[in-house]
Amino acid sequence: MHGFGVGACDTLPRMDEADWERRVEALWAAIDDHDEAAFRTAMERLVAERGPDDPVGLFELASAFDSTGHPEPAAERYRAALDRGLGGNRRRRAVIQLASSLRNLGRVDESLALLEAERATGSGELDDELAAFLALALTSAGREREAVAVALTALAPHLTRYTRSVAAYAEDLA
Repeated sequence: MHGFGVGACDTLPRMDEADWERRVEALWAAIDDHDEAAFRTAMERLVAERGPDDPVGLFELASAFDSTGHPEPAAERYRAALDRGLGGNRRRRAVIQLASSLRNLGRVDESLALLEAERATGSGELDDELAAFLALALTSAGREREAVAVALTALAPHLTRYTRSVAAYAEDLA
């Protein structure tokens, strides 16, 4: 999987990582100012600065496809980013977003497997987001009681009252 529509160069000039991250963040902040194709093109230009096999670039381009309603090319790029060693917070985001794309493509079992494996890695950033997408996948799989239990378990710690009760009800549902 090389290229993905981005220009490849044999030698790339040294990139200022912080500047690149700021430009990506600015593009995401302005997503509503672009039509879908223009947004993806702008992201492709930014990603081309990193090279065709860079996991961070692949993740950002996958996210651009995903956010503009193209789950199949998004899923391909998420997998490529993960295969190439995407790390940190973006790795967990990629797992969640890949699982969401797979669910949208009707591949619910794959989505559930990814989310459940990620959940088994232990607590970390984006636990509530992971729970939300797991609940959605469970619903798509016809497992609504489990979905409600997952959602209530994630919600309970954020309640100002009834935390114990809601957590107990969630356990009963599961």
